[in-house]
Order: sequence, then structure tokens, then C-alpha cells
Amino acid sequence: MTKASELREMNDEQLSFALQETQKELFQLRFQAATERLDAPSNIKRLRREIARIQTLRRERELSQQKNA
Repeated sequence: MTKASELREMNDEQLSFALQETQKELFQLRFQAATERLDAPSNIKRLRREIARIQTLRRERELSQQKNA
């Protein structure tokens, strides 16, 4: 699990990459859950929260750029 402070240190490209990777991992876990091969269901919740954190930071940056422009 990535902390918000660690995510804030990343640049926009790194955040986009982290978002893509997290979404891929979530898809794989959902697939495992559908085929009843999921070991830890709590990982789905963890990944959903991490995706939300990343999207929130991206939105904050977008709003601050609009404000400064």
C-alpha cells in the first residue's frame, strides 16, 4: 500500500503509471474472485482505495494548475 505522502512525491507520469498498474492488478483480483481463486478479498478494497488516492492527487494537481493559469 502506497501512502499519500509517497504519491505526492511522484511526478505526473509516475502517477499515471502507478494508476495503470494498480488498475491492472485490481482487474486480475476481480477475475480471481469471479473464478473463486481469490486468497485475500481484502486486497480488492486496498487497491480500490489506492486508485482513489491516485485519482484524488491527479485532480488536486489539475485544479491547482487551473488556478495558477
